[in-house]
Amino acid sequence: MSIEKILSISGKPGLYELKLQTRTGFVAESLVDGKKVTVGLRSNVSLLSEISVYTYDGEVRLSEVFRAIAAKEDNGPALSHKEDNAKLESYFREVLPEFDEDRVYASDIKKILNWYNMLQAKGLVSKEEAAPAEAPAQEEVKTEE
Repeated sequence: MSIEKILSISGKPGLYELKLQTRTGFVAESLVDGKKVTVGLRSNVSLLSEISVYTYDGEVRLSEVFRAIAAKEDNGPALSHKEDNAKLESYFREVLPEFDEDRVYASDIKKILNWYNMLQAKGLVSKEEAAPAEAPAQEEVKTEE
């Protein structure tokens, strides 16, 4: 499983895996405790694969940030999101030196590191994971056009 089906649901702690779509929303399973929840269409939901981080040159996909953290930590856990803001910003600057400090807040960095550690504990991120998974999909798009 990749982060393509991983969700962040506003108002609910942790991350969720999309399991099933229904007429009125969808069913998601918590990565923390495995409990299933139903989520209505009016809920504010974000797919992790659609989230980007602001840089001075544009935006970088969250999956690429996760890969950079995994490369820095050799697929191990990252710095705890409970550290002080200065330490978190310094760590994040090592991972993504060009992040836009005016638009990426300490709360964003905490969330990214917390998500990374959750996904890493489940074995869903690695420094090599996304490159092979994305390459065939891009080739298929080119052949369909």
